[in-house]
Amino acid sequence: MANLKKVNSEYAEKLKSVLTLRHDPVAVKLIRKGEKIPSSPQRLEGQRSHCQLITDAMDGSCILALPENMSCNVGASSLGMIGTPEKVANGEFHFNMGLHASREAAKKMIDTRTDLPPGSVIGEIVCPLSQADFVPDVVVFTDIPERIYWLSALETAGTGGRTSYVTAPFQCMCEDAVVVPIVSGKPNISIGCFGTRKRTSVRQDEMIIGIPYDRIAPAMESLDKWKDGILTKAKRD
Repeated sequence: MANLKKVNSEYAEKLKSVLTLRHDPVAVKLIRKGEKIPSSPQRLEGQRSHCQLITDAMDGSCILALPENMSCNVGASSLGMIGTPEKVANGEFHFNMGLHASREAAKKMIDTRTDLPPGSVIGEIVCPLSQADFVPDVVVFTDIPERIYWLSALETAGTGGRTSYVTAPFQCMCEDAVVVPIVSGKPNISIGCFGTRKRTSVRQDEMIIGIPYDRIAPAMESLDKWKDGILTKAKRD
C-alpha cells in the first residue's frame, strides 16, 4: 500500500509539474458489489454529489461515499449505485430544468447514456491521486482546454490514430469522466455540465477529462520526452 501511494504521488507530481496543471489529479475507485467496504478513508458525513466529491478531492479531501451519501440520484444511477429514478428515466426531471425542448428529448439523453448496472457499485473512494494508496479505476483532471489537450494527446503518443469523445449537457463528472472511461477503456473528455457548473468550484474556462488508470503509467515516458521537447516549443501561459 505504501509503495502504491508513493507511485501514485510520483505520477501526480510529474503530471502537475510537466503540464503545469491547475489542480490535483483525482483518483476515483468504484467499490463493486461483493467487495469489502474499506475502513479508510473517512466515510462522508451527510450527502454530496459525485461532482462535488471530485472538486473536494481537487482541494485535498479523500472520502469514502456510499449510496446513501449521494445527493444526486442522476449521478448515483449512472455510477451503478442505485436504479434510475422514474422521473429521470422518462425525461421529466431534466425537461423541467428547462434545457431540453421536450420531455422526449430529455428522455433520449438518458436512453443513450452510458451507465453501470444498478446495484453493481456499493460505494466509491474519491481522493487526490497523490494520496491514493489504492488502484483507481479512473483519474479525473479538471483544467483549461490547453492542459486537457496535452492529456488527450498522451493517448495517441505511442499508437497514433485519432480519438473520439462522447458528452451531453448533463452528467459530465459521473458519466462522461468516470463511467465512459471504465466501460470503453479509453479517456473521455467532457466540456462540463449544468450540475457541475451549478454545484461545484469548476471555473467557467475549465473542462474535464477522465483517463483509465492503466493509461497513466505509459504516459510517464511521453512526459519525460515532452518536458524538454515539444512543450518548450508550444505557446503556454
